[in-house]
Amino acid sequence: MYRDPEAASPGAPNRDVLLVSAIITVSLSVTVVLCGLCHWCQRKLGKRYKNSLETVGTPDSGRGRSEKKAIKLPAGGKAVNTAPVPGQTPHDESDRRTEPRSSVSDLVNSLTSEMLMLSPGSEEDEAHEGCSRENLGRIQFSVGYNFQESTLTVKIMKAQELPAKDFSGTSDPFVKIYLLPDKKHKLETKVKRKNLNPHWNETFLFEGFPYEKVVQRVLYLQVLDYDRFSRNDPIGEVSIPLNKVDLTQMQTFWKDLKPCSDGSGSRGELLLSLCYNPSANSIIVNIIKARNLKAMDIGGTSDPYVKVWLMYKDKRVEKKKTVTMKRNLNPIFNESFAFDIPTEKLRETTIVITVMDKDKLSRNDVIGKIYLSWKSGPGEVKHWKDMIARPRQPVAQWHQLKA
Repeated sequence: MYRDPEAASPGAPNRDVLLVSAIITVSLSVTVVLCGLCHWCQRKLGKRYKNSLETVGTPDSGRGRSEKKAIKLPAGGKAVNTAPVPGQTPHDESDRRTEPRSSVSDLVNSLTSEMLMLSPGSEEDEAHEGCSRENLGRIQFSVGYNFQESTLTVKIMKAQELPAKDFSGTSDPFVKIYLLPDKKHKLETKVKRKNLNPHWNETFLFEGFPYEKVVQRVLYLQVLDYDRFSRNDPIGEVSIPLNKVDLTQMQTFWKDLKPCSDGSGSRGELLLSLCYNPSANSIIVNIIKARNLKAMDIGGTSDPYVKVWLMYKDKRVEKKKTVTMKRNLNPIFNESFAFDIPTEKLRETTIVITVMDKDKLSRNDVIGKIYLSWKSGPGEVKHWKDMIARPRQPVAQWHQLKA
């Protein structure tokens, strides 16, 4: 019987079997490695597929489903619960990836809410509008009637917290006294120089005035700032019908001053921002926009522009102005002006902002003014202090224009 010499002896492994075994071993090893690599990739990529299977039906599996679940929470439950739920996988990296998006959204929302201040008619405008109605101060006076002498007595005692009308950050107040509707006959107090809390203590007599006519009159007090070279500036007014006062004895009143009804209280408002840079020793004034400006032209409109004066110790240092907006009572300027102001001069610095009406054929008309300094009126002082307290940040505020 012929036997192949190359044939393996009994019990020896066949080469083909060894080769197949080696191939199978290598294949299994590669499969295991690839499987491990796949799991590693899934973990690095946030286990997207696995999480999509695990989170189906859980409260955090979708925004719409989570909101719906929150609505159905039992009484006393909380809509948002950050504690892990038993049986539910904790928030992994797929949840954390949404957190930066949320913070960016919050930032956008906050910036949007701040930008609403610049949009006409926004709620932020209304808030600034309420702040811009500054306190005009108050006045103390007394009134009584002497029946035996048929004389009405009015005593002007004092005023407090009057706004500044002059470049120096103060006022020169005095009081005019009328018995309306008669405007021809008036009495006046003395002028108190550079005083925002003046004391007059002056008594005025309306003699030979029958009581029957007195009770038909209205006591009208107008506080003004005396100006030697131009028209006196109205500060505020108070009126009280005498038929509502017990005149049998002297009655003393404290009354808040209101904007004067001669039109000085309806000149419009101006939105502007101040930005103080202490390292550069500069203030940037941004004239943003105005609203409800007083019509100065015959056609019921105005051609407004804004002048900005830098004052130091009541002396004019530098002037800048915006472009003129034709026939517009609600103009938008958005113009910025930089002024060099050393820190040590801030306390003696005043920024005077004047809204003007451009007129080709005659002298330009003043619509209204604003005095910004640390010693102006309450609203202006607040804006000035906010600017100092927040360096390198634009601080915007509405201001009522004054005569």
